[in-house]
Amino acid sequence: MKFHSEVEVVDEAAMRRALTRISYEIIERNKGIENLVLVGIKTRGIFVAHRIAEKLKQLEGIEVPVGELDISLYRDDVHTSRDTDPEVKGSSMPVSIEGKQVILVDDVLYTGRTVRAALDALMDLGRPKKILLAVLIDRGHRELPIRADFVGKNIPTSLDEQIKVAVEEVDGKDHVLIQKIKQ
Repeated sequence: MKFHSEVEVVDEAAMRRALTRISYEIIERNKGIENLVLVGIKTRGIFVAHRIAEKLKQLEGIEVPVGELDISLYRDDVHTSRDTDPEVKGSSMPVSIEGKQVILVDDVLYTGRTVRAALDALMDLGRPKKILLAVLIDRGHRELPIRADFVGKNIPTSLDEQIKVAVEEVDGKDHVLIQKIKQ
């Protein structure tokens, strides 16, 4: 894919503020953080989840477990043939999610298909009491009736734009770009 231009819309400081806001909202909505598990959707959702967990620990003094969810086998928009199988990295949960309040965490909410796949993958691991969704960026253009409970920043986009979230752990820098796709 060729990009015509890219503009930074969230810098490191703005990302930190957005994650802090999400953390406060999680505490308020759940009236604390007991019985809570954060589950990051691979790849960048995991790093966002760990940062929220760190902030929750700073604010409440409680360590919230963070799981990692691989949705490769649950996606409906990736068709496989006999020659190509999806790369499965595996999910890992540090605790059982049975009866817990689970907050799914991802970097960008777009069509809702990733979240739908994550819900299917999560239900195969157990039956949580409640599932909520936290995203760093909501860019709109939903194809499924899915809405985030916690949003760091709403960034409306056009269909010829793409949101690129970069995190220090993977990309060497924290920021969010809007990339205009060249037609």
